[in-house]
Amino acid sequence: MSRQLMRNPARLLFSGALGRHQAAITAAGASARETSSSSSAAAGAGTPGHEGKKNVVTERHGTIMTIGINRPEARNAVNQETAAMLLQAFTSFEDDTSLTVAVLHGIGGNFCAGYDLKELAHNPTSIKLEQDVTKGPGPMGPSRIKFSKPVIAAVSGYAVAGGLELSLLADLRVVEQSAIFGVFCRRFGVPLIDGGTVRLPRLIGLSRALDLILTGRPVGAQEAYEFGLANRIVPNGQALQCAIELAKQISSFPQQCMRGDRSSAYYSVFDAASFTEALQFEFDTGVQVISKESLPGAKKFSLGVGRGGKL
Repeated sequence: MSRQLMRNPARLLFSGALGRHQAAITAAGASARETSSSSSAAAGAGTPGHEGKKNVVTERHGTIMTIGINRPEARNAVNQETAAMLLQAFTSFEDDTSLTVAVLHGIGGNFCAGYDLKELAHNPTSIKLEQDVTKGPGPMGPSRIKFSKPVIAAVSGYAVAGGLELSLLADLRVVEQSAIFGVFCRRFGVPLIDGGTVRLPRLIGLSRALDLILTGRPVGAQEAYEFGLANRIVPNGQALQCAIELAKQISSFPQQCMRGDRSSAYYSVFDAASFTEALQFEFDTGVQVISKESLPGAKKFSLGVGRGGKL
């Protein structure tokens, strides 16, 4: 894969997918475009029996976009409609150059209980699967996107099955004390096809990943932290606010340098064929920011700004 392609990672996997799914989003009345600062924006129409409720709700907090799954009656399980809305919301985030970090969370006490198996059981044709991962999104929506900007998951309650996979889409996971991770779909014969078997072993190691994948057992916040699956543990009810604060901190740094280092880390883990290739990508990416951000940063340092480890 050429280095030129890697410069726009969000378009690597399915550059034409959004157009093919726009009709479904339009039919649902969806629009995940953010409104004014810190105001809610709809990302889809209400579900039957919940007229007026939005399945995905976005808010803008300065340069930070929060994306909330809003199906609490189903522990935020994702159906086909919600998957399309999540895709639209994340695409809006990626395309908006004024946004720096996205925070994904669940509304109503749970992050996400995976794909809506009740919908699948009652309407097997509802799920549309694109076999070629370069031509369409995953069943959960945005799981095949490779973002150019950081994403944080604020995890409360259950993040299981496809919900676990959505949390793995994020760079960091801020996890409440009572949160539960797990491959709960193991007991129902539902495979991980939204990146779970790809991202989880790279994140926590093959042995620990297989423990989760083979047993389907629940994993609490403390064990998830020890595994490296959780990055922060926070009191119950505070994951979203803490994730937003973390996003603000990340947003305060010189962005091109931070995004370049982030891109290089992902490239070395998922795409580089050798150590040398990874080093070359790191240098080629890093050298581009020296005149734009490193030199101005060095001048700030010489004036005493940021010394002593102060952020």
